[in-house]
Amino acid sequence: MTQASYIWYQNELLPRQAVQISPDDRGYYFGDGLYEVFRVYHGVVFEAAGHFDRLERTAKALRIPLPFSRSVMEEKLQELIRLNDVQTGNIYLQITRGIAARSHPFPAYAEPVLMAYAYPYERPLEAMRHGISAVTGEDIRWLRCDLKTLNLLPNVMAKQEALDRGADEVILHRSGTVTECSASNVMIVKNGILRTHPANHLILHGITRYVVLGLARELGIPVIEEPFTLEALGQADEAFVTGTTVEITPIIRIDDRPVGNGAPGPIVQQLQTAFDTAISSR
Repeated sequence: MTQASYIWYQNELLPRQAVQISPDDRGYYFGDGLYEVFRVYHGVVFEAAGHFDRLERTAKALRIPLPFSRSVMEEKLQELIRLNDVQTGNIYLQITRGIAARSHPFPAYAEPVLMAYAYPYERPLEAMRHGISAVTGEDIRWLRCDLKTLNLLPNVMAKQEALDRGADEVILHRSGTVTECSASNVMIVKNGILRTHPANHLILHGITRYVVLGLARELGIPVIEEPFTLEALGQADEAFVTGTTVEITPIIRIDDRPVGNGAPGPIVQQLQTAFDTAISSR
């Protein structure tokens, strides 16, 4: 990954080395903030409206006022894309509650701190073509997983455990009910029907998830948004993850057992083709 040359910090576009983060920022102390990762294709933000809708929803729930309007943020993000010469890549945007002395209550006068940068990030074509492996693990995160906050340590620990076990990703579950992965949503296919956990407080409302479910319906693939169990996961014909950076990536092994015939299946390949078309047409 190439580092961004320019960063949007507060109301300025600055060279990376000129940005100074305060040690009293509540994002540093408490993880008191939110973030979004936007995907860039052909030099343009993909599904920008969905990302900004989620950003606004999370900010409202956390009671952090957005320091800029959506139109200003969209303009600045596009300028970051240009300054960092990004055709295919990501934008990371973070907003914290602000700078204040370390104390748990919301500070009375802190102003939100915004930071964003764009960087090249290629599509994961190899993983999408051949698939990845996963392990299952207990979901021990808090109960507002629908909010995209900076509190990601449980996700980090779960991801590292998967890597330590020789897998690429972890599929989380709460007492046997599958939720999502460390940084993506998970879907399965059984008898031609696509199943995924409903978008409630137990999972993040993934933008790619939303796009994929729409594409599935356009293709005539039945979709059921209901909780499913580890047992159903183990009996799936196909499994895959969806996310901003992973796009639509098949899972071909779970807990050292093959999914279906151990290769990417026809449904996920249909969806990948449709997603390619969506990228090209927007």
